[in-house]
Amino acid sequence: MTTVTATATAKQPSLVGGACIIASVCVGAGMLGLPSAGAGAWTFWSIAAIALTMLVMTVSGWLLLEAFKHYDLNVSFNTVTSDLLGEKVNAFNNLTVYFVGGILLYAYTTSFGLILQGSLGLESKTASILFVFLASSVVWHSTRAVDRISVVLIGIMLLSFVFGVFGLTVQVDLSKLTDAVSQNSQYAKYAMALLPIALTSFGYHHSVASMRSYYGEERKAKYAILGGTSIALLLYVVWLVSIFGHLSRDSFGPVIEKDGNVDVLLAALGSVVASEKVSQAINIFSVSAILSSFIGVGLGVFDYIADLFRFDNRSKSGRSKTWAVTFMPPLVLSLLFPFGFILAIGYAGAAATVWTCIIPALLALKSRQRKDGHQGFMVAGGNIVPYLILLFGVATAVFHFLAMLGILPVFKG
Repeated sequence: MTTVTATATAKQPSLVGGACIIASVCVGAGMLGLPSAGAGAWTFWSIAAIALTMLVMTVSGWLLLEAFKHYDLNVSFNTVTSDLLGEKVNAFNNLTVYFVGGILLYAYTTSFGLILQGSLGLESKTASILFVFLASSVVWHSTRAVDRISVVLIGIMLLSFVFGVFGLTVQVDLSKLTDAVSQNSQYAKYAMALLPIALTSFGYHHSVASMRSYYGEERKAKYAILGGTSIALLLYVVWLVSIFGHLSRDSFGPVIEKDGNVDVLLAALGSVVASEKVSQAINIFSVSAILSSFIGVGLGVFDYIADLFRFDNRSKSGRSKTWAVTFMPPLVLSLLFPFGFILAIGYAGAAATVWTCIIPALLALKSRQRKDGHQGFMVAGGNIVPYLILLFGVATAVFHFLAMLGILPVFKG
């Protein structure tokens, strides 16, 4: 492989466009898990946790850019990992990518089924089946269909978020936002359990290679990543302030008891929002976010499965095989074991630490061992930076499992 130097003379895409792409990848249904997961840490410590996560995840994306600089612009995450770390590590990394995709599809299926149950009066399992068959048909049809539907959904999300969150923000109750009346004034110890969900909310790393190819160089891709994660952080902060400014900390007890299921959170929020239009806007945003994320994640897993099993993606029979392997396991698991939204997202976050923190750090360290490793794009800070990213990834996964075992403090309301 040879080092690629951007020499394109044509006008490059804007940084704003790239930042919006990264932000749209980050902001999805995982956003709906942040309020419930952050109820224990509440406003200040929740914002501190997601800000720290944003910083780490931004730098880890830059570490991927540093490793990719030795390869052609059309290189994939899979190719670089295999070349620098070996096939066994690459196989494990790919397994975690598939696991995260599958567990997210499982979480969205369960949550959307519960939402449809409340709005249409269907039984939740029937609603989940209906949702999967309708939404996944878009993925089965074509990538172009996903593109068109996604544009519509993003537009709906943007309008409903602006209208709904603005309506919430102007009515924030500072006593609730600061938790002035709570009997439990401990916050910091609960921030650790929030990290896996926060990490999932900044999981854009499968798009790093695309950003590099998009700009033809690492430097602009670096700033696009920073811009995208900054936009996502801003949206998350506004969202948390809006939610915590309306729901008291103690009122999250029933939501957490149901493992943070989105329908319970929306019902609790709807009961305290004075404006019915604002409440409807938040519901529309939530439904659009889950549907958009389901289709986006589904497309990624669909293409991964087609490549893994060498299914023919051009024929109806080949795409049907890929569809079955992609969507049926999450649906069956959702019907048999309908775990809560936060629990599922937590598992996804623990597994995502592999390809968002651990692998990027190892790739950068390995890249720097090459003769030309210190030429071209480099992340500042020396080797201490990838080791810190590696430590954060391991710690986040450990925190998740410690919380599961009851060793780490978990807020119950």
